[in-house]
Amino acid sequence: MMAASVLSVVSLHAQTADEIINKHIEALGGKDKLSTIKTIYTEYDMEVMGQSASGTTWLVNGKAYKNEVDFGGQKIVQCFTDKGGWAQNPMMGQTAPEAMPADQVKMSQGQLDVGGPLFNYAAKGNTVEYLGKDTLNGKGAFKLKLKGKEGPESIYWIDPATYYVLKSTVKASMNGTEVETSVAFSNYKKTEYGFVVPSNTEISLPQGLTLNVTSKKIEINKEVDMKLFDMPK
Repeated sequence: MMAASVLSVVSLHAQTADEIINKHIEALGGKDKLSTIKTIYTEYDMEVMGQSASGTTWLVNGKAYKNEVDFGGQKIVQCFTDKGGWAQNPMMGQTAPEAMPADQVKMSQGQLDVGGPLFNYAAKGNTVEYLGKDTLNGKGAFKLKLKGKEGPESIYWIDPATYYVLKSTVKASMNGTEVETSVAFSNYKKTEYGFVVPSNTEISLPQGLTLNVTSKKIEINKEVDMKLFDMPK
C-alpha cells in the first residue's frame, strides 16, 4: 500500500511537470511550429559594466551555435557544435581561436535546441522534477528542475499566467569547480514566424558580471552556411 501511495505521488509530480512544460511549449508557438524551425539569426545590443556593444548569434537547430560580440572593434567569439567548440577573446589575451574545454562545451550544448532544454526533454534522456510553487520578484512561479543525462542541472521558474520562463539557473563543473549562471527573461514578443521569444535577457555570470541583452532583429529559417562554425586556422 505504501509503495502504491509513493508511486501515485511520483506520478502526480511527473504529470504536473509535463503539464507545465506542455503549456510552456504551447505559449512559445506550439510543438508543431517549433519542429519547423531550422535556424534562428539574431542581432542584439548588449550592456556590460557601463559599456555598450553589438552582437550577432547564429543557431542551427541541434547542430551549431555561434555568438559574436563587438566591443569597440575587439571581436569576442564563442562557437560550439554538437561535436566540439572554440572561442576567441582578445580582451582575455586570446588573440587567436582556441578549442573550448570539454566541460564548457557540454555546459553550452543545451543552447543548441531552438525550443530550449525543456522541449522534448525525455527524448534527449533528460529528467524533470516539479519542485512546487516558488516566489520570484514578489510573484508566484512554478519551479522545475531539469537534470541532463550527462550535462548540468538547471532550475526554471515559469510564470503561471503566461507559461513563459521568467528565469533559469544552470550549475556546472568548470575546471573542477562548480559554477552557476543565471538568466532572467522578459518582454516576450511574437516573431513574424509565430515563434515567441524574450526581447530582453539579463545574464549573471559566475565571474560577477551582468550582461543586459536586447534583441533588435530576429530571422527564422534564414540560410546559414555551416562553414561559419569552423574554427579558423
